[in-house]
Parts: sequence; C-alpha cells; structure tokens
Amino acid sequence: MCAEDISATSLYREPANNGPAVDKARFEEVFEEVKTWGTYSNPSAGAWQAVTPASVVEAASLVRSGRVVPTALPWNTVSGPSNANPALHYMTDLGVREAPEPSCNKDFIGVDYHGKAVSHLDALSHIAYKGLLYEGQTSKDVVTATGADFGSVSALGSLVTPAVLLDFTVLFDVPWLEPGTAIRASDILEAEAKLGVKITAGDAVLIRTGHFRRAAELGIWDSSDLSAGLHVDCMPLLAERGISVLGGDGDSDVRPSPTPGIHSPIHILAITAMGLPLLDNLDLEPLGAACAEEDRYRFMFVVAPLNIPRGTGSPVNPLAVF
Repeated sequence: MCAEDISATSLYREPANNGPAVDKARFEEVFEEVKTWGTYSNPSAGAWQAVTPASVVEAASLVRSGRVVPTALPWNTVSGPSNANPALHYMTDLGVREAPEPSCNKDFIGVDYHGKAVSHLDALSHIAYKGLLYEGQTSKDVVTATGADFGSVSALGSLVTPAVLLDFTVLFDVPWLEPGTAIRASDILEAEAKLGVKITAGDAVLIRTGHFRRAAELGIWDSSDLSAGLHVDCMPLLAERGISVLGGDGDSDVRPSPTPGIHSPIHILAITAMGLPLLDNLDLEPLGAACAEEDRYRFMFVVAPLNIPRGTGSPVNPLAVF
C-alpha cells in the first residue's frame, strides 16, 4: 500500500482532530512496512548514513545569501509546565582575584535534555519497542546504567545535508496548529506543492507547527499529552523518500496518540523501525521567517551533536544556511 492510500483505508476510523485512530494491528503493519533493519553498514548510525558526499555537495550549492539561522531554544533553567527538570547553569569561578594575570570566569552547565524544554537529538539507543531497539538489538542487553553499547550518539558524528522546512502554518494559513492537531501524509504532499519543495533521499525534514509562537502568545503548556504533530500515516511516505533525520518544533508526535496504548508512535516508527534520528523541540520561528523572506524552503542544514560515548542523544543547535 502506498503512503497516499493509507488515509482512505478502512483500518482507520475518524475521531477528533488528532487524526484517524490506528489500531494495534495496523500499527504493527506500518512498523513492518517502514522497517529498514539490515539496510545500513553501521546500524548504530541508521538513516544518518542516507547522507552521501553528493548530499553534502548539493547542500553547499544551496548557500546563496550567506544567511545563518540557529534553531535551538535558549538554555532553560526555569521550572515550568514543560520543564520539570530545568537545565543547570552556575558560576564555578569569578575573576575577582588580583595577579597573576589573567583573571578567569568559569561556569558549569548540566542538563536532563530528553524532555520538552531543550533542543536535542534522539540517537537510536533512545527508543525501544517491545524491548527491542533498531536492528532488533535487545535494549536491556546493550543499554545499561553506564550507557549505550549500541546506537550511541557518538556513532552519528556530524551531518551536513539539504533540508526542507514543511511549514504547516503557511499551508493552513494559521498562526499555529492547535495542540492535538494531526498532520497527515496528504498534508505533507500539499505542503510540498504549496512551498515549492520536494523531499528527496538524504534530506533532513523539519516540521513547523507554530508551537513556540503559541507558547509565546498564550503561555506554556505541558505538551507531553497534547501537541500538534505527525500522524502514523505520514511515516510510509517519509520512509519511501529515504530521509536522514526528522525534526520539529514539538517532538514530531501528535498527542493524544492516535494509537491506543502507544504514547509516541512516531518515535517508535522513526527510531526503532526506520533507524531515523529525531530532532526535538527546535525553535523554528526564526527559520519560518527566514524561509518566507528568502522565498525558499530548501536550504543547507548542519547538525553537530556532542561527541558523548555511549550517550542516548545530545543537546544541539542545528544551523540552517541560505
């Protein structure tokens, strides 16, 4: 079944605006449909390897104006509805002493970054389904109290590739998508047509819902169970296109989940089935403005996670370059 056909199948039934419900049997079918186990020479890096030297050359060719747009949120040390574990930042030394010169100011940072308040990358060790990670690795055997022996963020290295911003606020002509709104496969196709882009192999795909504009204007909410994002029926289309990384201004999942008993179906399908790293909590407001001003939604994209041996991910500040 092709991605465009999924929305019409009788295996889905229409509830509220979080999209048609996906029963467990259909979810399992989609998992098998998008699964790429055995595809990549380095399973720990998964779809990151879809980026080729030709991808990098194409990305470089997209640099024309020299405009650079960072996509990370500010380091958030304030507790709130979406930040139960605030990041740490404090001074460890103040340069107030006299000679010998120079005096020195030092500080410390620390963060529990898997959540809703920090822009971060999910490596392939982050998500297990039925006890298994990508490539069928048993999570309890390869991830222990000292870290991950499979799917570590250190296996990824850096990424330079073309990226596409799918700005659904432009498609739907709204300031933001209300929390709980599902983006469907058909919406992705319409966004491509509207924005004049085409997702191709090796691309990074970024999803803008206007999450942080809404937060700025109406206030922060706990998006753990209420967020705009992708419906399950988007994943066969993205798998067919052969993308290298998926990110958004939420964490890619629509919530409430359309699949009963599964809180984060997009995380499972992307990371565990497809070997696709995720970028969560990106601030795409400046990027949306830049794409509109530059009149293009395809650009060079650079992701350089921290080199954390055995880490399940990393805080990041991905850069869009026009």
